[in-house]
Amino acid sequence: MSRSDQKTPKTPKTPKNKDAVSSESTDPLRPSDHIDGDDSITQPRLGVVGWLRWGWRQLTSMRTALILLLVLAIAAIPGSIFPQRMADPNGVTQWERDNPDLFPILDGLKLFDVYLSPWFSAVYLLLFTSLVGCVIPRIKHHYKALQARPPRTPARLKRLADFRAVERTSTDASAEASASIDIAQKQLKALGYRVERYDVGKTSSVSAERGYWRETGNLVFHIALVGVLITVGVGGGFAYTGQRVLVEGETFANTLLDYDSMNRGRFVGDGALTPYSMTLDTFDVSYTPFGEPGSGQAGDFSANVTVKQNGEERTGSARVNAPLDVAGDKVYLLGNGYAPTITVRNAAGDVVFTNSVPFLPQDTNMTSLGVVKVTDGMPEQLGLLGFFYPTTGVLDTGAFFSGYPDLTNPTLTLDVYSGDLGINDGTPRSVYVLDTTDLTKLTGRDTDVESIELAPGETADLPNGLGTVTFEDESPEGATDLSQSVKRFASMQIHHDASSVWVLVFALLALGGLMLALFIPRRRVWVKATPTATGVSLEYAGLARGEDPTLAAAVDDLVKGHARLLDAAGVTAALPDTGPEPEPDPAADPDDDASTERETEPPASDTPKVD
Repeated sequence: MSRSDQKTPKTPKTPKNKDAVSSESTDPLRPSDHIDGDDSITQPRLGVVGWLRWGWRQLTSMRTALILLLVLAIAAIPGSIFPQRMADPNGVTQWERDNPDLFPILDGLKLFDVYLSPWFSAVYLLLFTSLVGCVIPRIKHHYKALQARPPRTPARLKRLADFRAVERTSTDASAEASASIDIAQKQLKALGYRVERYDVGKTSSVSAERGYWRETGNLVFHIALVGVLITVGVGGGFAYTGQRVLVEGETFANTLLDYDSMNRGRFVGDGALTPYSMTLDTFDVSYTPFGEPGSGQAGDFSANVTVKQNGEERTGSARVNAPLDVAGDKVYLLGNGYAPTITVRNAAGDVVFTNSVPFLPQDTNMTSLGVVKVTDGMPEQLGLLGFFYPTTGVLDTGAFFSGYPDLTNPTLTLDVYSGDLGINDGTPRSVYVLDTTDLTKLTGRDTDVESIELAPGETADLPNGLGTVTFEDESPEGATDLSQSVKRFASMQIHHDASSVWVLVFALLALGGLMLALFIPRRRVWVKATPTATGVSLEYAGLARGEDPTLAAAVDDLVKGHARLLDAAGVTAALPDTGPEPEPDPAADPDDDASTERETEPPASDTPKVD
């Protein structure tokens, strides 16, 4: 053949468009990931529905639920750092007074109303949605798994890690192989397994599985979390928390108007409160005496009250961490202190103010600060800023201090202010704070008049002839000291939340479900019996779903228990014990041909050779 007859191969043309490249890259002899292939990837367009589906799957994944649960725990931390208006409105007021510049910023971030803030509610609702989206598909899947039969026995059990094989003698191998599986089936049922019999030809087997309580516990745990979220969310709308300061001898009526502060859920109406009254009879407190270790430390507090409801009267006491139950409400003891009884008279001798005023403790020795506001009966409104010292001591500078929290020689000092108290413009004012911005100081430091100093039962003149002020002595008749000369007050919190019982129930369910999920193993076991020429070959195997360090021991126990049941039923017999294997003879010639042949001969294979 001449050179001219040979055909010159044509050079492939470069495709002019992408479709040509794609057609070449789909050449069955050249895979698409070849170096010369087209490695570009065209992502499908999801569209609005696709993106929504993708977002829902991300939100309802277990990983997202765990992250949101962690975020919720972190978001709740500020609620334990900063005082909350719902639980401690006085603490919020004090925090604002101590940090006037920082307070507006933190209040704008809702750090004093953490559990009512939009950002906390957003995390709360996302967690709720995520848990519901996780749990519902898993319930369906778990229900189907409970209805399904245990899987078929694998053909080669010896491939499993936890495998045991036992040979037993028999006179009727086929019949006793089936009887052996019958016994194994009953044994596994007694151990709590779900069993299914599978026989193929002469081989009999039983497949068993257990541990579905593990997934059940997992689902119970998550459902209980959803229950807690629902109960807290819905129950909070029917709950209320109020605070009331009661002085000894004072009565409180459970109405909205008689609370000092009240936080109620959105579903709590004006008539939702149960009608009852509560009178603080006495407040008992004990202190470690002088001269003993821990002198001045309080030992126990008890607010002793009389409760009237539906015409019936009963007594009770509220203690620290031991609330009093009244008509479904929990009455907690939050704080206590002294309430000196102060009477103010004008220049004409008319009483313009008389009351037992709670003074807030400032230290452990009950040095207390209080405010008296006289709004009527005087030429100008008066404000009295006072300090109370239960056991008065005097420093070298002349300043007073309290050396012991109990009443020994009590003293009341007062600074007098006159002017506009700022209560007529409708602006809310705390009864424990005196705003001196628009007031004129009449006594005390920076004036020519000393502060008023009073002991129980004493009276002093107010400056500028405004009248008098008296520190009343409340000691009973026949008292020989001043230990009962000043009344005490108790700060009470009344809390109503009918959902608390359900929160406890769901919390216990969550704990129980968690225990099931942690301590119940999920495993499958198989027992197979095959007739042989000399008897029955028994195979045992186990497989765990996840880590199960006790699986090997469980298979060993199954083998031993099955052997005992077979012996008791007379089905097959154990091979006679031939004793321990003889030890190799050290004098044997290592070059012995027979020995070498046995050692080097490869194991028999059932795979046919191919020439």
